[in-house]
Amino acid sequence: MDNSRQGTPEERRKQRFLNKSAVTSVKYLRKIDELPHKPDTLDPFLNILKHVFVDMQGAVKPKDTPSIGTYCVMVPPELIYAAGAMPVKLCGGSYTAFNIGDDIAPRDACPLVKAVMGFESIGVMPVYQECRMMAVPITCDCKKKLAGWLGERRKTVTLHVPTGRDRDEDMEHYVKELYQFSEELTKITGKQLSYERLSWACGLTAAAQYELSRFIELRRRAPLVIKGTHYLAALNALSYSHISIWTRYMRALCDEIEQRIKRKEMASKENRPRILVTGSPIVFPNFKLPLLIEEMGGALVADETCMGERGAYDPPAIADQSTDGIMRALANKSTRPCTCPTFTDNKRRVYRIMQMLEDYQVQGVIYHVLRGCLVYDYEYQVLEEEMGRLGVPIIRVESDYNEEDVEQLRIRVEAFIELIKYGRGGDSAIHLRK
Repeated sequence: MDNSRQGTPEERRKQRFLNKSAVTSVKYLRKIDELPHKPDTLDPFLNILKHVFVDMQGAVKPKDTPSIGTYCVMVPPELIYAAGAMPVKLCGGSYTAFNIGDDIAPRDACPLVKAVMGFESIGVMPVYQECRMMAVPITCDCKKKLAGWLGERRKTVTLHVPTGRDRDEDMEHYVKELYQFSEELTKITGKQLSYERLSWACGLTAAAQYELSRFIELRRRAPLVIKGTHYLAALNALSYSHISIWTRYMRALCDEIEQRIKRKEMASKENRPRILVTGSPIVFPNFKLPLLIEEMGGALVADETCMGERGAYDPPAIADQSTDGIMRALANKSTRPCTCPTFTDNKRRVYRIMQMLEDYQVQGVIYHVLRGCLVYDYEYQVLEEEMGRLGVPIIRVESDYNEEDVEQLRIRVEAFIELIKYGRGGDSAIHLRK
């Protein structure tokens, strides 16, 4: 019997939301699963995404561990784990939630924020509803208004990210923000901030960062050993699973990748153009761009996004072995290496991408912009000029949280890959602007 026809109008509305969300998630999970050369050890990561978005369960974590919702990589997970809780990254990628949020947020708000508002408004997703508190770093105007909107409905802490990161005053400001955040965590878990708990939490994240760095090194040695879409799925799963569980799964994936390299089993042919994706985050189930890149004959060998390796790679550099020393290391780790365009001076991002071009033998860059994401859109011109100087083809693609633009994206991505494949992008940069 169709449950969407039973109950009150509000109950039927919520059931329709769950049904539509699950259908979209199943569709994209199937596409990811059906990509050729999928590692067997990728299945646990896909099961995490299925657990949350199809089975409609909460985050994958030890029993009785409270969840803290976060909305940016600038919330240090070490601080939350030290408090006895688990961070759950709630940046939304749901088309169904976006449609609900589209009626709440202004027309030109970014789809990621609209999806978050949709999830919170409908109130049926366990991974959202089980969160005891929300932590929202203020990295753009949309996040600022989102924090205010969430604060009217949930316990919400805002973290005011400095616009610069080179001055000592900027770091002092963010250290104070983290101390205040820690006090709010203690109110929820009852666990006081201490050197011992912070050290333990840093050990948890260090184990994950070690496996991720191991994986990154394997990809540098053999960029074609795993599909980029598979890699992004594994990184997205970190948002919804306890880091100790994710670390175990990543260790197994690295072991399998090592064996594939020894056997010279590649996931893509050598003649496939190697593509780097940067710009706005790619959040499950909004995987249409990476799937299109590989469907159209490209090899997605690297990403520079906050849902990819940027979100988990940088470990804290602890010089002072004290509680305050670790807090300052966490503030530095969360901001100074970060390549988010929220900062006024973001030359680090250009340098980082230039290094990735060399590391992964990149032949073309796809700059992904979610409609309304002005901070990323603003930086396209800077990167376009730099890629032009280096003779690396680059294309800007703008997308929304729906499937109406899939064919348009397909045409543009296919044309870009063909230009690289047949050598016309090799001598000078080619820019296809929308």
